[in-house]
Amino acid sequence: MPKSYPRIVTPLPGPNARAIVDRDKAVTAPCYIKEYPLVIARGEGPMVEDVDGNRFLDFMAGIAVSATGYGHPAVVKAVKDAADRFLHICGSDFYFEGMAALCERLARIMPGDGKKRVFLTNSGTEAIEGAMKLARHATGRTDFIAFKGAFHGRTYGALSMTSSKARQHGGFGPFLPGVHHVAFGSCYRCEFDKTFPSCGLFCVSHIERDLFARHLDPRDVAAVFVEPIQGEGGYVVPPPGWLKAIRDLCDKYGIVLVLDEVQSGIGRTGKMFACEHEDVVPDILVTAKGLGSGMPIGAIVARDAVSTWETGSHGSTFGGNPVCCAAALATLDLVEGGLMANARVRGEQLTRGLQTLAQRHGVIGDIRGRGLMQGVEFVTDRTTRAPAVDLVHRLEQAAFHKGLLLLAAGKNALRFAPPLVVDAEDVEIALGILGECLDELD
Repeated sequence: MPKSYPRIVTPLPGPNARAIVDRDKAVTAPCYIKEYPLVIARGEGPMVEDVDGNRFLDFMAGIAVSATGYGHPAVVKAVKDAADRFLHICGSDFYFEGMAALCERLARIMPGDGKKRVFLTNSGTEAIEGAMKLARHATGRTDFIAFKGAFHGRTYGALSMTSSKARQHGGFGPFLPGVHHVAFGSCYRCEFDKTFPSCGLFCVSHIERDLFARHLDPRDVAAVFVEPIQGEGGYVVPPPGWLKAIRDLCDKYGIVLVLDEVQSGIGRTGKMFACEHEDVVPDILVTAKGLGSGMPIGAIVARDAVSTWETGSHGSTFGGNPVCCAAALATLDLVEGGLMANARVRGEQLTRGLQTLAQRHGVIGDIRGRGLMQGVEFVTDRTTRAPAVDLVHRLEQAAFHKGLLLLAAGKNALRFAPPLVVDAEDVEIALGILGECLDELD
């Protein structure tokens, strides 16, 4: 049976969508980005329908959030059942079974042996803030290392470590002191003009040779915060061994390693967490986004030896909301029950298709990713690798008008982060639309 999507039946945006866009613009804060005039009415699986009856194939999942697609019956049932029981009790002060069950589950699936402790939050940003507090408390140290191109959130501590776009910082300083940014393991655009593997992971050893030797005593560093795959920075996958080298550096100096798996976790890369591809175990792991299939929930999962904060030293009124906990448990059932494996298979299919497109279109400079977390970087020339910034924006808009939802990442990349429920036909449809757009715009 053929898919009922994509299906565009009106000019975009349609009349109903335009009316809502106008209402929104009149009253909402001007900081909202609004990539394109999508006004969603409902969704089903990887399909999104707008208020005018236009249907889209979603390959951005609300920025990698809708892990189980839209309206998955198991998640919806879990949410409804939980809402029927009670909508809220503060998990910082009281108990309920769903919170205990979710914390047990997250402790079990976090990589590494030994006991773990879990703190539930409302979002990834809030989890990052909590992890910063915990790392300082556990080590008695003050400073943090983060990476150029990183995105950890927009509240002050998280934003102090974010380094993906200058406009996210403009006019908001001063920021948290003691945050130091170093080069990420980006082979396609190496800051040091080296080539892997002959470089010997120069970008890691440079931390000792430069930052530690000239600017910062490593005994003052509480934690290194790193995304195993950079998200907003362009879906950048570091080379083999890079994350392990960061782990070794932390071990050498007694530094806490915090892995930000907000975007890369919960099965998106074909494993529960992206760090598992490199067999790297964090001291603290932060997750959110796909954990609740759209319900707002995140988590800080820490090794017991690191989870030193005392009663009352941290808390959250809404973190670990019972309805969100129910959604997260149902999501994890589905991810472990087949969606994680599907992400791996469909990701391999997506990679092959993107490589085929690259053979026809010289503007595709780099294809990278794991599972259903993949990025394509566009260039004006493959030799110079000059970024094709405007092309990415035009491709995103052209795809929208053909019924494919995509988002940019970094300066000149498109991200492919669909719901984990996509099937082989969905992937082929997406590749076909992208090919049409490239034929028209390249």
